[in-house]
Amino acid sequence: MQATRILPDLQASLLCEEVRQEVNGNLFLIGVVNVIRLPQLPLTAARICVFNRWTAGIGDFNQSVRLIAPDQTTVVSKGEMKFELRDPGASATNVMFFGNVKFETAGTYYVEVLVDDVMKLRYPVPLVVQPMPTQPPTAGKA
Repeated sequence: MQATRILPDLQASLLCEEVRQEVNGNLFLIGVVNVIRLPQLPLTAARICVFNRWTAGIGDFNQSVRLIAPDQTTVVSKGEMKFELRDPGASATNVMFFGNVKFETAGTYYVEVLVDDVMKLRYPVPLVVQPMPTQPPTAGKA
């Protein structure tokens, strides 16, 4: 008997500043985020991205990505995307773009990745307030 539906595995999930596509179709990630450093709060990020790669599944699926505030209840941003895998050896790469994300407080935010309402991954992303360094005046050379 052939399987008609297998829930996929999440091969990778990365929060980044930008994802672009090269002429040959390959994607490149810009500014992979481990820690969000902001000069002040509140602040609105014009754009952040979540790069997800799915594999080893069969069927049609719905991916959900949520950015959760440090209180672990407030959903700061969320998005959904449908995708399909026709063969367990195939993969699907999904990039979700979130615009105008408002960060109100410092602390640990969480990225949650679900497929068909099943949590596949939840990872922390600390946000710290770090004022911009001041540059001393440059002395002129004679």
